Amino acid sequence: MQSRMQNPAFILPDAMQPIQQLFKAVNAGGVDSQTLELVHLRVSQINGCSSCVDAGTKTARKAGVSEERLATVVAWRETPYFTEEERAALELAEAATRLADRADAVSDEVWDRAATYYDEKQLAAIVLMIGVTNLFNRLNATTRQIAGAWG
Repeated sequence: MQSRMQNPAFILPDAMQPIQQLFKAVNAGGVDSQTLELVHLRVSQINGCSSCVDAGTKTARKAGVSEERLATVVAWRETPYFTEEERAALELAEAATRLADRADAVSDEVWDRAATYYDEKQLAAIVLMIGVTNLFNRLNATTRQIAGAWG
């Protein structure tokens, strides 16, 4: 397996710094780091981005996510390992990633459930994490980045 090119965010010198700033803002948004890592991992699973699933699993472990939770985030609805808050964030992540799957991609019901557990600043952090993860998934999948090949 070989990548088509280096990740575009590394090729264009002015691209990576703003992305890093977004991650910094996300991490300052008041959402538990484990929740953010689970959101990142679930979005990457949906998009089939092996590089981000690999990296996301490693960073989730560093954030303290248990092996049971890592192994079952793909089936979070059917497992007992996630809090109601995490479930709301994961549901929002799935809806916001699968925009084309339904006319009302992120329904009021999904949004309101997340808003029950997270304030506006935290919701902003979760939505930005979903967006940045989707950005990296698209860059990595398009250029066929190899899982484990990054630093």
